[in-house]
Amino acid sequence: MSVGVLTRRPARGATALYGGRTWRPSPYQVFGFLFWLVMSLAYWRVPLCCDAGQHAAVVERLRADLLSPRHPTGDLPGAGSPYYSPYAVAQGVFARLTGLSGWDVLRVAGPVNLLVLLTGIGRFTRVLTPRPWAPVLALAAMTLLWGTERAWWSGYLGLMSMTGNLGYPSAFAIGLAFWAWAWTAARARDARAVRFVGPNGLRGFAGYAVLGALYGVILLVHPITAVAAVTGGVAFVAGGQRGRRPAVLLRWALTGTTALLTALAWPYFDVFALAGDSSVDAMHRRLYDGLAGHFWLALLGVPALWLRGRRNGVRDPLVLMFALDCLVVAYGWVSGHYTYGRILGLTLVPLQFALAVELAAPRPWGAGRRVLGAVTAVAACAGFLTVQAGAVVPRALDPVGFAQPPNWPSYDWAARYMAPGEVVIADGYYAVHLIAGYGPNLAAPAWPDAALDERERLRRLADVRAYLAPESTRAERSAIVRRHHVRWLLLTRWHRVPEEAVVVAWSRRTGEVLARVGP
Repeated sequence: MSVGVLTRRPARGATALYGGRTWRPSPYQVFGFLFWLVMSLAYWRVPLCCDAGQHAAVVERLRADLLSPRHPTGDLPGAGSPYYSPYAVAQGVFARLTGLSGWDVLRVAGPVNLLVLLTGIGRFTRVLTPRPWAPVLALAAMTLLWGTERAWWSGYLGLMSMTGNLGYPSAFAIGLAFWAWAWTAARARDARAVRFVGPNGLRGFAGYAVLGALYGVILLVHPITAVAAVTGGVAFVAGGQRGRRPAVLLRWALTGTTALLTALAWPYFDVFALAGDSSVDAMHRRLYDGLAGHFWLALLGVPALWLRGRRNGVRDPLVLMFALDCLVVAYGWVSGHYTYGRILGLTLVPLQFALAVELAAPRPWGAGRRVLGAVTAVAACAGFLTVQAGAVVPRALDPVGFAQPPNWPSYDWAARYMAPGEVVIADGYYAVHLIAGYGPNLAAPAWPDAALDERERLRRLADVRAYLAPESTRAERSAIVRRHHVRWLLLTRWHRVPEEAVVVAWSRRTGEVLARVGP
């Protein structure tokens, strides 16, 4: 967060011994701390859902074997899985030292990731402007100015999405990206900018190498966020760099080389092999649907971005960042590699932060800025009331009936019977996404993974469908059980329990049944 303000006042009594120097927190430190507290409580209030089961499973596998973890959700080798990033390995070490489960580690990770994000926002905003209220307004714009239809994806930083996504690697990577942009901007500008962002020890060539290592870590933690991190870094280098060209090229070449070497040195997977992997493109096609409803409030930043371009020219870093991000998103649509649409949330950052910087200008305001401020206030209220309010207003205190975050069921009742590593066939949407986070393996992993040939995953899915088919015979089911070492069935009320299975437990909430099969 931004640095507090040191003030002097007349020294009296014992205070005179220290010169009367006192510390006063900045506006961002005050509001940032309150935001961290409220959102941490909101994150802990909402049941973990969606991709959380996958990330909890990653921690469980690393807790079981830190050096050679198995596939995150299947009874398969895990070598080459991109889920085993430096971030995940650190979580695995933490789980082993504390004895916490994968779900517990995700709960702890939320506030930690939020702290990295908030401090990164503070540093990044101070590079853009010294105006003390700019980071407060930037935080408000980033969390409220999205759209009037809910957008729930990893890497989206609206209040509603944060209640589910703060514990994900994407949140940590985005926080690091803000830090990387701040340090990049400091080195791309004159030497006076360094005082805003970094200690003296990170100046010179060593600082460029450390910056490169940071970009490399972002690439390993969340590769798609690294795309937006790099476009932002390029924008600040191209827009703010001053100096002799040979020296400039040499320093930034060191940054890029260090980033590549950092990524190449990671032993768990080859991040560059993911560049040609199109297995997850189809599921990201939905990112391009309903763009207007998801993002139209952020367009209020267009006038602010236009003013920056008019004052500073096309080399303004935020203008360049927005243009480059839009090109990446457009490439994802035209090429069919829809995964690049994952940076849509970060594409809004230049709009939101340009607007915040503009509205943080000291008064008196001109007519245009007053109108922009009024419209922004109305838009922020609209975004809060239509989409975001349910994230921080519990239903018990809700007088209106705001839309609430997803309320997925827990599978503690089933997990207590299953040993880590045992294989389960599940047919429910919730169970398929969550049960591996407790330690068991799925007969067919729900998500593509570079550690598993996609054709093999599809064959396993076909076997699961064949097992659950009403016309399946006992012999066919037994063959599938033996082939995949299945021990458990976790079935919804719409699938009958096979005659050879033994019911062990059931859920009052969902009606699902846990049954034991196999020897």
